[in-house]
Amino acid sequence: MNKTEKNQLQKLACKVRMGAIEGVYNAKSGHPGGSLSAADLFTYLYFREMKIDPKNPKEENRDRFVLSKGHCAPGLYATLALKGYFPMEEMKKLRHIGAMLQGHPDMKGTPGVDMSTGSLGQGVSAACGMAAAGKMDHKDYRVYSILGDGEIEEGQVWEAAMFAAHHKLDNLCLIVDNNGLQIDGSVAEVGGPEPIDEKFRSFGFDVQVINGHDFDEIEAAFHHARTVKGRPSAIIAKTVKGKDVSFMENQVGWHGTAPNAEQYETAMQDLNRVLSGLEAE
Repeated sequence: MNKTEKNQLQKLACKVRMGAIEGVYNAKSGHPGGSLSAADLFTYLYFREMKIDPKNPKEENRDRFVLSKGHCAPGLYATLALKGYFPMEEMKKLRHIGAMLQGHPDMKGTPGVDMSTGSLGQGVSAACGMAAAGKMDHKDYRVYSILGDGEIEEGQVWEAAMFAAHHKLDNLCLIVDNNGLQIDGSVAEVGGPEPIDEKFRSFGFDVQVINGHDFDEIEAAFHHARTVKGRPSAIIAKTVKGKDVSFMENQVGWHGTAPNAEQYETAMQDLNRVLSGLEAE
């Protein structure tokens, strides 16, 4: 990836963060912290990695994506809007009654959403099912799923991991958004899932640990995952919850809290400052 390409992705990721903040602020509820931590991962998947077409969101051979940590829908929605699945203006109606964008992904109501999610742990099981179906149908599409590091405290995640390895689902790539915080505090204090990489290896996965905000590392990890044969892949992405909003970074209170008007202005100023810096490069 050259400098110009990286700069373009960084600007898109910043716009994903701005869209997520816009949505949560207008909804007066939602989950900004994890949406911001996963923004670079969303951006790379939708703008560099996945074989998709916003004009044909149900195309049979497209790659699939499942947001297993469904509460971070604002980040996914902002990415889909930037990619062209629907207008960015829809973000202002997030969580409104009758609107397209509900609090958790709805595959029946939102173009580009491949699976309805929200109950933690269930999305990764659905992703395994999609990957297994692809194998059975002799399709070459790949399936990606982002999990929260708090979410992997759910036992269902490990049942799914065992299934994926047993069936040699090398078309499956799980990405753990490892920001270290969950709704009740630090992940280490609440459930202690570390060492996450060793757990996935013991379940038969090819595992990589990367900086989830570094597009060079993100690109290298996804390229490697494509070369893995006979077993599923897991990418453990170290991230910062609330990334690039000064008062949200690494603050557990912003897991599921909407900013007030003053905080919204500060957040957008922070993100506009980041975007201006990238545009000046």
